Amino acid sequence: MTGGIAAHLVLTLLVCAVAALALLLATFAVALRVGRYSVVDTVWGLGFAVVAAAAFLTSLGHGDDTRRLLLLAATVIWGVRLAVHIGLRSRGAGEDPRYADMLEKAPGSPRTYALRKVFLTQAGLVWLISIPVQAGMFARGRPGAVLVVGAVLWLIGLVFESVGDWQLSQFKKDRRNRGTIMDRGLWRYTRHPNYFGDACVWWGLFLMSCGSWWMLATIFSPLLMTFLLTAGSGKPITEGRMAGRPGYAEYIARTSGFFPLPPRRRPVS
Repeated sequence: MTGGIAAHLVLTLLVCAVAALALLLATFAVALRVGRYSVVDTVWGLGFAVVAAAAFLTSLGHGDDTRRLLLLAATVIWGVRLAVHIGLRSRGAGEDPRYADMLEKAPGSPRTYALRKVFLTQAGLVWLISIPVQAGMFARGRPGAVLVVGAVLWLIGLVFESVGDWQLSQFKKDRRNRGTIMDRGLWRYTRHPNYFGDACVWWGLFLMSCGSWWMLATIFSPLLMTFLLTAGSGKPITEGRMAGRPGYAEYIARTSGFFPLPPRRRPVS
């Protein structure tokens, strides 16, 4: 990487950081106005779309145009779909129990705690996780097999996540399913098809961005996203809330926790 490209990359990283921070601060203002901090969940996906657009604009004249357009389109499609899904799912609902529980235990001002713990943290995560997209705008290598593999993996993840979300929403709409466990469709093969799809999307974006050897330094992004989904704010919290439901222990015993696998016939002791 030449000095000129490095300087433009640093500028892009700074612009994207400001864009992510501005979006989450605006979301915090909206949350205070509507009295519901969970609006931040809807903006999570939009944050990545905004950062990708900012990176695309500030990197004009650099990198490979095909790669840049693919990274922009793939990130925006994923982010907007996720935002629309969460927005529709939470429409008319009250505060998410996760945030209500957290703020009940907040030391000092709940507003200040929410700003620091939720909104500023998410702004930082959006910027950090999207670094492959930002840096990939400057990769000069011609698109090849690695980009194709990444695009295929991204598409698999998007389909998996979208279908899983749609199947769960249809299941919840049927009143006959109240009090039962969703174990149909993709949910028969993994307890978290949406999280698995999410991880595939970000591994795909990482591979799509790898047009130069120095891009390997950004592998922390899909690793971090996978950690958050499997051991951070994703799977553990979701399963903790579901643990008391009738039949959930049996569902865990027969269904893979992340990677899609055929259901086990007998519970594993």
